[in-house]
Amino acid sequence: MTICLSDTGKRFNRDWIFRHFTYTFNHGQTYAITGPNGSGKSTLLQVLSSSLAITEGKITYTHATEQKNISEEKAFQQVSMAAPYIEVIEEMTYTEFMNFHIAFKPLLPNITIAQIAEIVGLQKAADKQIRYYSSGMKQRVKLAQCIFSNTSSVLLDEPCTNLDADGIQLYQNLIQNYCSNRLVVVSSNDKVEYDFCQNTVSILDYK
Repeated sequence: MTICLSDTGKRFNRDWIFRHFTYTFNHGQTYAITGPNGSGKSTLLQVLSSSLAITEGKITYTHATEQKNISEEKAFQQVSMAAPYIEVIEEMTYTEFMNFHIAFKPLLPNITIAQIAEIVGLQKAADKQIRYYSSGMKQRVKLAQCIFSNTSSVLLDEPCTNLDADGIQLYQNLIQNYCSNRLVVVSSNDKVEYDFCQNTVSILDYK
């Protein structure tokens, strides 16, 4: 999916978070959204995901292969997202949560929930309630449900939050192995999280 913003702006009350944002996020490309804390990176990512309505301008979602527009109401079907403010259901186990998740978004072809648990290092805790997970384990769950969803666009907000060195290496491996030929957008100030990105967009350019 390609996402095109034309003279787009988002305002909360009287404060503009960003404005006059004209940019195209092309399918198969990787993008980093950078800027200081509180500058609006997360807001922009939520706009791209279609979970937050814009105040002005236009946003267009286009199917990459069929070259036809996708309505904003249906764009979420092509987007998966991981962010610190998106919570998992802690009363569920990993296995229960992933089964619940795939009722809304199927997994990538030829992979199972059990295989994903092994890949992200949660196989021994797969039947344990997520409430008992460490913060790093919870982040692995968030990355798993995002990256292994069969979507054309992957949006990641500070994806290495709470991850140790092994977790960061896992994240980088997941990007390399499962995100090719997808639109990937990373909101971050840490190069460890977005060093692979081909394009960089500074939110400060649209203030």
